[in-house]
Amino acid sequence: MSGSMFDETLRALRQLEGRTQLSIPIEYDEDGYLDRECPADECLFQFKVLADDWKDKVRDEEVFCPSCGHTAESGSWMTQEQVEHVRKAALSHVSGQLGKAMARDAAQWNRRQPKGGLISMMMKVNQRPTQVLLPPAAAEPMQLKITCPVCECRYAVVGAAFFCPSCGHNAADQQFSQSVTGIIQSLDAIGAVRAAIPDRDTAENTVRLLVENGLQNAVTAFQRYAEALYVSLPTASPARRNAFQNLAEGSGLWSAATNKAYADHLSATELAALQRAFQQRHLLAHTQGIVDAGYLQKSSDTRYQPGQRIVVREDGVRETVALVSKLADALLADASAARQP
Repeated sequence: MSGSMFDETLRALRQLEGRTQLSIPIEYDEDGYLDRECPADECLFQFKVLADDWKDKVRDEEVFCPSCGHTAESGSWMTQEQVEHVRKAALSHVSGQLGKAMARDAAQWNRRQPKGGLISMMMKVNQRPTQVLLPPAAAEPMQLKITCPVCECRYAVVGAAFFCPSCGHNAADQQFSQSVTGIIQSLDAIGAVRAAIPDRDTAENTVRLLVENGLQNAVTAFQRYAEALYVSLPTASPARRNAFQNLAEGSGLWSAATNKAYADHLSATELAALQRAFQQRHLLAHTQGIVDAGYLQKSSDTRYQPGQRIVVREDGVRETVALVSKLADALLADASAARQP
């Protein structure tokens, strides 16, 4: 309203109301990759896409999570850190605009006050400087860079990935090999991770998560690879979803289709070690690592009681990687033989 003490503030509010668009840049890493995060609550997998390819190759309508295959439109893939950065930048902009308007109102009010009277009123706005926010710090460079053989989109992950974020292509043989490489590289970096984090508790917790993720990625990489090989077999019968997460069930399906079971390729000791790893992955994925009766029965692991939490060690993950790699090579030979006329 005209002549009001708060004309400038009200005008600023009307300008901001529903019509303000802000351009808030998101920083790339030093190699030109953009941080992305799967929007599926059960996944939240973080990865990177080369910024040029995110702009030129990735479609607005559909982006694929490299880990779980979840799809969503391109605006849904900001990381939680980026979302927080945008929120703070928007609040900073709004508070800055309102602060300036209130300062102008105060100046106009002060100019209208009579001078020389017995009572003098002055208005002062304690305006803080508008905060200039830096973009969130880029995550550590991803250790495994991948180029999709179909659309040539370039992306990067830590550990295992299975789907191209641009086209969704899953090249099972390439992805398995790259996933194994990524897991080993992550384990090799444990010393550097410990050295880079000053707080000892934080460092050890980070290392624990790194090792546990390595185990889960190794089992999942084998599962996806076995699934892809299985559907290529001429006599393969339909399999339930995630059948190859179960070592015994996967071996049964494979034997029915190729006349070769997992036991034809791994010793009893190796199969027992792999069974423990598969069951530990199940606990990490579904019970946060807490041991239950099902784990004790299926793993034959006598080190734990129900209610305890499993301890996954680096050497155990390396052993699991070696075993799934050995079995994967054997399955590839089985599949090649089965396709022969």
